[in-house]
Amino acid sequence: MHRIDPADHAAPERTDDADLRARREASGELLSVSAPRLDDLFRLIGHCGCGVILTDADGLILDARVHDGDAEAFRAWGLEPGTAWGEDVQGTNGIGTCLAERRAVTIHRDQHYLPRNIGMSCMDAPVFGADGQIVAALDVSSARADQTEGFNALISASVGQVARQIESDLFRAAFSKARIVLAGETDAQGAAALLAVDGDDLVIGATRTARRLLSLERDGKIRPRPVRDLIGTQEDDAGSGLERAERAALLRALNRAEGNVSKAAETLGIGRATLYRRMKRLGIADFRPGVSRN
Repeated sequence: MHRIDPADHAAPERTDDADLRARREASGELLSVSAPRLDDLFRLIGHCGCGVILTDADGLILDARVHDGDAEAFRAWGLEPGTAWGEDVQGTNGIGTCLAERRAVTIHRDQHYLPRNIGMSCMDAPVFGADGQIVAALDVSSARADQTEGFNALISASVGQVARQIESDLFRAAFSKARIVLAGETDAQGAAALLAVDGDDLVIGATRTARRLLSLERDGKIRPRPVRDLIGTQEDDAGSGLERAERAALLRALNRAEGNVSKAAETLGIGRATLYRRMKRLGIADFRPGVSRN
């Protein structure tokens, strides 16, 4: 497909510093949000001779964590910031194949297309942004000869979990001013079904899992919908789980504001009129501070 010569033993090409800098700037939020997660993962598996790598959606390495003793080997493999690992330049490999197939993969040693890469084991998972589109690949690679497929499976599980954590972090950062609601159980890969709800109780964002669970747009912006329409309106006498949580939040704010609706609305980050509407809907229009309503 890509006319790659499997006998090519040339070292992978690295982009120039200016292009790498531009790529990193374009992925600034991704790098900022993911950095603590990469650090945690590296502390977990770095002692095994593994490196933790994050790429952009094209497979260009943006960030990496490698022990000093392994750095020279990883540079020789081309596993350093600025090197492209898309399938179009490297053939079958952990990063490129993960991005091409939009799923977690493990490419173990001679499963790589190019002979120069068959000494490596690569465990990868895609990272999807708040709009449901793929934004990165998270990779753990090792060139150790004693790396077994069983050990790779354990690492792969950790890579998938961290990728899902980065997705949730990206979603919360993208909708930092919205209320984040759990719309259902996490999927088999551990991805959370999260909704972003604005001050008018309209859903304005959804994670990839929530989009699939609730049959929303696959990617891009979603059409705003009332959160009640998506989560359901079946209620018991105490109200739905979502409404109970919302009611409790309103009561806490009102009590802290000693019944001052304007102050409570400011604390909650919503308008006074919006708070009055919610109080009426949730049956607390006659609120009196200090009186339990359980």
